[in-house]
Amino acid sequence: MDFIMQPWPWWFSGVLIGLTVPLLYILTGQGFGISTSLQQVGAMCAPKSKLTYFSEFNKRKGMWTFCFAIGIVIGGFVATRFLSAEPVEFLPEFYMSFGGAIRLLVGGILIGFGTRYAGGCTSGHAITGISNLNWPSLVATIFFFVGGLAVTWGLGSWLL
Repeated sequence: MDFIMQPWPWWFSGVLIGLTVPLLYILTGQGFGISTSLQQVGAMCAPKSKLTYFSEFNKRKGMWTFCFAIGIVIGGFVATRFLSAEPVEFLPEFYMSFGGAIRLLVGGILIGFGTRYAGGCTSGHAITGISNLNWPSLVATIFFFVGGLAVTWGLGSWLL
């Protein structure tokens, strides 16, 4: 039980995440990625939308992405609350203020826009795309890191 309660080494967790790619291909015939769940939610919330992005999306076929996203949230909550030697906050106290909520909203919008603009999310490009030797995924992943570093060391420190 101690193994579960402590943070896992990066190399062990990385192998488990990497194994999700072939497992998802075998079980669902789909690639690993989470951003399609945003399209699924939009298609579910606006079934009569005039936007072809939502109206032509196969909601039945894409339901697994929604379930996968919900599972990630539930798994994160369970891990932080019940499977940690020292439970951590699910959402840090800082984000419980009006300013914190605005930052989460703006960050979510930017991430959602960037995900669609890049043709997928970091997990889809970095894990599935690179493992399939997809050149655009390698380029996207490099720029995800460049953008993250720029915001963390530049704009991120200025906003805090």
